[in-house]
Amino acid sequence: MEPYPTEIEEQMRTFHQTLNEKDRRRYAGIEAIKLGHGGITYISRVLGCSRPTIISAIRELENLDESPGPTKRIRTKGGGRKPIEEIYPNIDEVFLEVVKSNTAGDPQDDKLIWTNLTLQQVVERLEERDISVSHTVAKKLLKKHNFKRRKAQKKRP
Repeated sequence: MEPYPTEIEEQMRTFHQTLNEKDRRRYAGIEAIKLGHGGITYISRVLGCSRPTIISAIRELENLDESPGPTKRIRTKGGGRKPIEEIYPNIDEVFLEVVKSNTAGDPQDDKLIWTNLTLQQVVERLEERDISVSHTVAKKLLKKHNFKRRKAQKKRP
Protein backbone atom coordinates (compact mmCIF):
# COMPACT_ATOMS: atom_id res chain seq x y z
CA MET A 1 0.00 0.00 0.00
CA GLU A 2 1.38 3.36 -1.06
CA PRO A 3 0.37 6.25 1.26
CA TYR A 4 -1.00 9.43 -0.28
CA PRO A 5 1.07 12.62 -0.39
CA THR A 6 0.49 15.06 2.49
CA GLU A 7 -1.42 17.56 0.30
CA ILE A 8 -3.84 14.85 -0.85
CA GLU A 9 -4.38 13.72 2.75
CA GLU A 10 -5.23 17.30 3.73
CA GLN A 11 -7.71 17.58 0.82
CA MET A 12 -9.28 14.30 1.87
CA ARG A 13 -9.71 15.56 5.47
CA THR A 14 -11.23 18.84 4.26
CA PHE A 15 -13.66 17.06 1.93
CA HIS A 16 -14.51 14.48 4.61
CA GLN A 17 -15.59 17.27 6.99
CA THR A 18 -18.10 18.64 4.46
CA LEU A 19 -20.04 15.37 4.24
CA ASN A 20 -22.90 14.18 6.42
CA GLU A 21 -22.44 11.23 8.76
CA LYS A 22 -23.51 8.53 6.31
CA ASP A 23 -21.48 9.91 3.42
CA ARG A 24 -18.38 10.31 5.62
CA ARG A 25 -18.59 6.65 6.53
CA ARG A 26 -19.04 5.56 2.92
CA TYR A 27 -16.22 7.81 1.66
CA ALA A 28 -13.86 6.30 4.24
CA GLY A 29 -14.94 2.82 3.13
CA ILE A 30 -14.34 3.56 -0.56
CA GLU A 31 -10.88 4.97 0.13
CA ALA A 32 -9.98 1.94 2.27
CA ILE A 33 -11.15 -0.45 -0.47
CA LYS A 34 -9.07 1.41 -3.08
CA LEU A 35 -5.92 1.02 -1.00
CA GLY A 36 -6.36 -2.69 -0.32
CA HIS A 37 -4.35 -4.37 2.43
CA GLY A 38 -3.66 -1.89 5.28
CA GLY A 39 -6.10 0.63 3.85
CA ILE A 40 -8.52 0.51 6.78
CA THR A 41 -5.84 1.41 9.32
CA TYR A 42 -4.32 4.09 7.08
CA ILE A 43 -7.66 5.78 6.28
CA SER A 44 -8.66 5.56 9.94
CA ARG A 45 -5.53 7.51 10.84
CA VAL A 46 -5.86 10.04 7.98
CA LEU A 47 -9.59 10.82 8.40
CA GLY A 48 -9.76 10.36 12.17
CA CYS A 49 -12.56 7.80 12.14
CA SER A 50 -12.57 4.43 13.85
CA ARG A 51 -11.68 1.14 12.19
CA PRO A 52 -15.08 -0.44 13.07
CA THR A 53 -16.78 2.49 11.30
CA ILE A 54 -14.76 1.83 8.14
CA ILE A 55 -15.43 -1.91 8.36
CA SER A 56 -19.18 -1.31 8.66
CA ALA A 57 -18.97 1.10 5.71
CA ILE A 58 -17.32 -1.57 3.56
CA ARG A 59 -20.09 -4.02 4.46
CA GLU A 60 -22.65 -1.34 3.68
CA LEU A 61 -21.06 -0.65 0.29
CA GLU A 62 -21.07 -4.35 -0.56
CA ASN A 63 -24.84 -4.50 0.07
CA LEU A 64 -25.93 -1.31 -1.69
CA ASP A 65 -29.21 -1.28 -3.60
CA GLU A 66 -29.15 -0.76 -7.38
CA SER A 67 -30.48 2.81 -7.12
CA PRO A 68 -30.42 3.93 -3.49
CA GLY A 69 -31.22 7.59 -4.26
CA PRO A 70 -30.72 10.43 -1.82
CA THR A 71 -32.49 10.27 1.53
CA LYS A 72 -33.41 13.21 3.70
CA ARG A 73 -32.92 11.46 7.05
CA ILE A 74 -29.53 10.22 8.13
CA ARG A 75 -30.63 8.39 11.26
CA THR A 76 -33.70 6.23 11.60
CA LYS A 77 -36.76 7.83 13.14
CA GLY A 78 -37.47 7.01 16.77
CA GLY A 79 -33.88 6.35 17.75
CA GLY A 80 -32.29 7.47 20.98
CA ARG A 81 -33.20 7.12 24.61
CA LYS A 82 -36.82 7.59 25.57
CA PRO A 83 -37.77 10.31 28.06
CA ILE A 84 -37.96 9.14 31.68
CA GLU A 85 -41.65 10.08 31.81
CA GLU A 86 -42.30 7.66 28.96
CA ILE A 87 -40.42 4.82 30.67
CA TYR A 88 -42.00 5.47 34.10
CA PRO A 89 -45.33 7.30 33.59
CA ASN A 90 -45.89 7.67 37.36
CA ILE A 91 -42.41 8.97 38.20
CA ASP A 92 -43.66 12.37 39.40
CA GLU A 93 -46.04 10.86 41.96
CA VAL A 94 -43.43 8.38 43.20
CA PHE A 95 -40.78 11.12 43.41
CA LEU A 96 -43.08 13.37 45.46
CA GLU A 97 -43.85 10.42 47.76
CA VAL A 98 -40.13 9.78 48.26
CA VAL A 99 -39.30 13.35 49.26
CA LYS A 100 -42.56 14.02 51.12
CA SER A 101 -41.32 13.11 54.61
CA ASN A 102 -38.02 14.99 54.08
CA THR A 103 -39.46 18.24 52.76
CA ALA A 104 -39.41 21.61 54.45
CA GLY A 105 -40.13 25.12 53.36
CA ASP A 106 -40.44 28.76 54.20
CA PRO A 107 -43.71 29.46 56.05
CA GLN A 108 -43.85 32.95 54.53
CA ASP A 109 -43.23 31.75 50.97
CA ASP A 110 -45.20 28.73 49.70
CA LYS A 111 -43.03 28.49 46.59
CA LEU A 112 -39.80 28.02 48.53
CA ILE A 113 -39.41 24.33 49.40
CA TRP A 114 -36.40 22.12 49.93
CA THR A 115 -35.44 18.62 50.91
CA ASN A 116 -32.60 17.42 53.09
CA LEU A 117 -32.09 14.31 50.92
CA THR A 118 -28.97 14.11 48.81
CA LEU A 119 -29.22 13.16 45.15
CA GLN A 120 -27.83 9.72 46.02
CA GLN A 121 -30.54 9.22 48.65
CA VAL A 122 -33.25 10.24 46.17
CA VAL A 123 -31.86 7.75 43.63
CA GLU A 124 -31.70 4.96 46.23
CA ARG A 125 -35.25 5.58 47.45
CA LEU A 126 -36.58 5.58 43.89
CA GLU A 127 -34.74 2.30 43.26
CA GLU A 128 -36.49 0.80 46.29
CA ARG A 129 -39.71 1.45 44.39
CA ASP A 130 -38.36 -0.21 41.21
CA ILE A 131 -37.54 3.04 39.41
CA SER A 132 -33.94 3.16 38.27
CA VAL A 133 -32.70 6.68 37.54
CA SER A 134 -29.39 8.53 37.48
CA HIS A 135 -28.26 11.50 39.56
CA THR A 136 -28.97 13.72 36.56
CA VAL A 137 -32.60 12.60 36.40
CA ALA A 138 -32.96 13.09 40.17
CA LYS A 139 -31.59 16.61 39.81
CA LYS A 140 -34.03 17.33 36.96
CA LEU A 141 -36.95 16.05 39.06
CA LEU A 142 -35.94 18.32 41.95
CA LYS A 143 -35.78 21.28 39.58
CA LYS A 144 -39.06 20.35 37.88
CA HIS A 145 -40.88 20.37 41.23
CA ASN A 146 -39.20 23.63 42.35
CA PHE A 147 -37.07 22.15 45.12
CA LYS A 148 -34.18 24.40 46.12
CA ARG A 149 -30.90 23.25 47.57
CA ARG A 150 -30.64 24.20 51.22
CA LYS A 151 -27.18 25.33 52.23
CA ALA A 152 -25.78 26.14 55.62
CA GLN A 153 -25.07 29.85 55.98
CA LYS A 154 -21.86 30.96 57.63
CA LYS A 155 -22.20 34.08 59.71
CA ARG A 156 -19.38 36.51 60.07
CA PRO A 157 -18.57 37.56 63.63
